[in-house]
Amino acid sequence: MNCQCGCVSFSWVSRNVLQRWSVVRPACVLQFLVWCGLLFIQVDVFGGEAKLPNFVIIMADDMGYGDAGCYGGTHIETPNLDRLAASGMRFTDFHSSGNVCSPTRAGLLTGRYQYRAGLDQVVNADPAIPAHHTGLQREEFTFAEALKQKGYATALMGKWHLGYDVTFNPTHQGFDQFFGFVSGNIDYVSHLDRMNQADWWQGRELRDEPGYTTHLITRHAVEFIEQHRDQPFCLYVAHEAVHAPWQAPGDPAVRGPVAQSRDSRKPRAETFRSMMAAMDDGLGRIMERLDSLGLAGNTLVFFLSDNGPAGGSAGPLRGRKSSDWEGGHRVPAIARWPGRIKAGAVSGQLSMSIDLMPTMLEFAGIEFPTERPFDGQSLVPTLLDEKALKPRQLFWNHRAMRDGHWKLILGGKGTERDSVGLYNLDLDIGESKNLAEAYPERVAAMRLQLKKWSADVRTNVTPQP
Repeated sequence: MNCQCGCVSFSWVSRNVLQRWSVVRPACVLQFLVWCGLLFIQVDVFGGEAKLPNFVIIMADDMGYGDAGCYGGTHIETPNLDRLAASGMRFTDFHSSGNVCSPTRAGLLTGRYQYRAGLDQVVNADPAIPAHHTGLQREEFTFAEALKQKGYATALMGKWHLGYDVTFNPTHQGFDQFFGFVSGNIDYVSHLDRMNQADWWQGRELRDEPGYTTHLITRHAVEFIEQHRDQPFCLYVAHEAVHAPWQAPGDPAVRGPVAQSRDSRKPRAETFRSMMAAMDDGLGRIMERLDSLGLAGNTLVFFLSDNGPAGGSAGPLRGRKSSDWEGGHRVPAIARWPGRIKAGAVSGQLSMSIDLMPTMLEFAGIEFPTERPFDGQSLVPTLLDEKALKPRQLFWNHRAMRDGHWKLILGGKGTERDSVGLYNLDLDIGESKNLAEAYPERVAAMRLQLKKWSADVRTNVTPQP
């Protein structure tokens, strides 16, 4: 009666239940067939085993809300990002948990605000700065570790930026494979970090290989998909693009003994477009390989940026990278899963990068951890049925928060440190009209919530060196 995974045998049901229902309750037959259709999505009825979905998380670096065509950008052509949006769901109110690199990556990997992990600032490349010695501690629990326990093959291709010492290497945090760099950025050609240290790793070993960083990340990502086509996998593709240094494919090195003079480089706008194009092409190659291997129908692809733009466009938003204005943390985010996520869907659901870990775990049927409970929420209802999540508040840097369409910001960058801003983002996405004086009670209530949240995430913080 039961198959090995505990699921009811389809043949037994069809032989017994369907026969009885067709006689006793004809109206139930259609309902039963619909149920069987859902069963086929989740269960391989021939092998009798649940088929686990694959995950491909692709993170751009410093890509702005207005840099893609599907988000209204006109200065750069992004055909593959646009195709991804047309075949899946595009989020219009999605946020990174930080407004600079390292904090967002810590939040993404753990499903928790990065402050709990003691990573509220960039892990610095300079050994003379204390933050150089920080990193994602072993006791933190990542989505790679959770999925690996379920039998997933796991890999990170690209940027880590969660610890320079080899003890912080991503292979200690659940990733079977790692090809990439641990710094905040490297020369796209010479692979030297900003301290002119070699930084290209294969696992836990420094092992350089020739090539333009974006192309190498894409190549290793595609190879991993090909190698693990017959088992569930989780692939984290963390691009360097479009972070500085400004180098397009074919450009010479700008760091190292053969570095090119800054005066001889191409205009930044032209270089930026080429860097975006290389990343967009890489996305196209990944999607094409999933399609050609017949994996697309069982794979969630999720694309996002780690924070707002440094060299690109924030579109209609105020602020840029490192600010608490919307332009610092509202980012492009697109999900594709053919047959599961409606093509061409657009969601205004308020959501955050810390939501991806609980989303993946729910899809994989993994119980959420209790020792380190999530701050994020699963996006499964939104992705599959376009349902709204339960109302919640989001927070940034102990200075800003969202409560529905209301945004509170204290001492926003570019303003006085003791300033208070309140904005109705439904009417004023550019945060241009401060309503703090008109709504003092709302300001007081939101400030109280921000204070409570700040105290909570500062409790039992994972120690850093």
